[in-house]
Amino acid sequence: MTDTEQRYFIEQRKLGPQEKDLPVYAKLMKSKEGVFEGVSFIRSKDKATIMSLAEAQQAVAWAKAKKPLARLYETRIVPVD
Repeated sequence: MTDTEQRYFIEQRKLGPQEKDLPVYAKLMKSKEGVFEGVSFIRSKDKATIMSLAEAQQAVAWAKAKKPLARLYETRIVPVD
């Protein structure tokens, strides 16, 4: 499998020790035309968006710029098995 075929999802975990250290996953928001509009984070890994590396990097950059609490989370781009 080449890098162009590899798919990814985004996982976030709170920094520091927490009672509920459950990860959240990114779901991309796109317009009807398929244009990227933003990211929401959900608990369900099954409903998370599977994306290319470029889409994942764009989503992480958007979240860090637009989500005020993003600095409280460790954000990782994880390859899909």
